[in-house]
Amino acid sequence: MLNEKYLNKVIDFAWADEISFESIKEQTGLNEKEVIKLMRSNLKSRSFKLWRERVSGRKSKHSKINYK
Repeated sequence: MLNEKYLNKVIDFAWADEISFESIKEQTGLNEKEVIKLMRSNLKSRSFKLWRERVSGRKSKHSKINYK
């Protein structure tokens, strides 16, 4: 079980537009699917839907991959 301080940190990271899922994984060890699951279980239904609409397909939530 995650403590409240850690949980709030992950939720803040997830809401922040400038923090990618890759950065969240580096700092917390949680991948994108785990963050989504955490958000679903800790936000009110409407808040979760609003958050998902914001981050779905948002380029800033995914680090850029450089191909050479």
